[in-house]
Amino acid sequence: MEYVTLGKTGLKISRMGFGGIPIQRIDAAGTKKLMESLVEKGINFIDSARGYTVSESYIGESIEGMRDKFILATKSMSRTKEAMAKDIEISLGNFRTDYIDLYQIHNPSMEQLDQVVGADGALEALMEAKAAGKIGHLGLTAHSLDVFKRALEMDWVETIMFPYNIVERQGEDLIHQCREKNIGFIDMKPLAGGAIEDGHLALRFICANPDVTVVIPGMYDVSEIEKNIEAVEEKTPLTAEELEGMEAIRKQLGTNFCRRCNYCQPCTVGINISGCFLFHGYLDRYGLEDWARDRYATLEVKASACIDCGACETRCPYNLPIREMLKKCAEGFGE
Repeated sequence: MEYVTLGKTGLKISRMGFGGIPIQRIDAAGTKKLMESLVEKGINFIDSARGYTVSESYIGESIEGMRDKFILATKSMSRTKEAMAKDIEISLGNFRTDYIDLYQIHNPSMEQLDQVVGADGALEALMEAKAAGKIGHLGLTAHSLDVFKRALEMDWVETIMFPYNIVERQGEDLIHQCREKNIGFIDMKPLAGGAIEDGHLALRFICANPDVTVVIPGMYDVSEIEKNIEAVEEKTPLTAEELEGMEAIRKQLGTNFCRRCNYCQPCTVGINISGCFLFHGYLDRYGLEDWARDRYATLEVKASACIDCGACETRCPYNLPIREMLKKCAEGFGE
């Protein structure tokens, strides 16, 4: 396994990490097998989140007695100091540890980021926890290019997590800036939320980019770990055949895949279009129905509210049939 430095954190981590979302599909015993396999394969970077239901607690139970083998990262959607302080303590308890290597602000909007860095915002709790030795380093995750750009200018941000894969390349310039600024770049959604079926090719594409510090595919079976390692450890240049395969994937998904660039916004009736599609992907491809429905329920305006005006489609640079996609989303969630 290749090891790299996670930007200005100085942490030495495996080039491939472990994404903790799919753990929700298995049990504690299954998670234990995964963690043992990670140690065996030399994978030491684990990413979870407060919002991933049992993920933190299953991981914590499974790594008890071998905490020193891992670099633990997690994240919280809390925006206030009080709520973040509470979440930090919950994460420490779940992981059964007295410190977490990397704690991240989880996918804030621009407005929420103002709250995070403002008076009595979540950043105050994170800074206090860092000073107390409960947290080693701070980062931020995003789906928005605007938030990504802003995070690059915040001196407390040591890592940034953002989607990057064969079909979602909108962040490439900003990912390169991460490398220039010595900010660790953590690549999420390497298989585009399960839309890309060829995992080997997907990981080969990502690892060919030296600006990517670590890629964190979600895994819930030991066989997935083994297959993904094969792709990450294959150091030969991309072949003409592989490049053709990647282009074929772009063409295949180009007419029905949201890159979350949000150029389609604002919606006439206030639908969070990319959010609807993100949660539908968890429902349709991740096999996380209950979790996806819980997340979808948080949206103030559901996909079914679409009035079929088509304004969004005139702004989409990928010519997506957004209205039809919203209808499928509404059918999937029943609202």
